[in-house]
Amino acid sequence: MTRDEVKEIFKFIKYIYPNFEVSSEKIDIWTELLADQDFSTVMKKARKHSLGHKYPPSIAELRVYEAPENNFLKKRQQWLKEGAERIANQRNDVHG
Repeated sequence: MTRDEVKEIFKFIKYIYPNFEVSSEKIDIWTELLADQDFSTVMKKARKHSLGHKYPPSIAELRVYEAPENNFLKKRQQWLKEGAERIANQRNDVHG
């Protein structure tokens, strides 16, 4: 996210929460901490936050955290396949 995009977020937050303080230093810090974030996604979270909270959002409330990839189902399927192959091989060894 760019500095100008953070300014847009601040402008929105300031309209909703008049006591939200804006300074050049605050914009710089938020820009640094939101640099890896997508503007439209963060703005969407800011809008959602404004509908349900009477206090302005923090950086943590606006950041978008991706869920860690869960490979358990893939691993389970692989284990089942390997297990079935092992059982088939053992049966062939016994009968072969």
